[in-house]
Amino acid sequence: MPTLRIVAAVIRNPQGHWLLVRKRGTTAFMQPGGKLEPGESPDQALVRELKEELDLAVGPADLTHVGRFTARAANEAGFMIDADVYTAPSITDAVPLAELEEARWVDLLASGALELAPLLTDHLLPLLRDGRL
Repeated sequence: MPTLRIVAAVIRNPQGHWLLVRKRGTTAFMQPGGKLEPGESPDQALVRELKEELDLAVGPADLTHVGRFTARAANEAGFMIDADVYTAPSITDAVPLAELEEARWVDLLASGALELAPLLTDHLLPLLRDGRL
């Protein structure tokens, strides 16, 4: 199955809610981030994506690598993702830009019927539930 190389950020507010985004024309919520451009390292790509999508100014030193995971792509049928996930500094507000339709603060342990991307459900939620994230 074809694989997309991406980066994603775990961003929390002071209450511990996670910032999730939804791209225009889609239904699944996911972490902010996106595809690497040629020659970019994962942390450089995430710095760029956070600026483009949310106007967040972070540097590579502000990011902590959580891990590298594979999952089914949420918005590209027939694709997998290969994702480097980082934590980023806590923030209190975010405005969706570029291709983002919505940004929402979510208590992932009580998210209910919200449609979540497979990277979240398959990898990050289990880490959160186990107290490792």
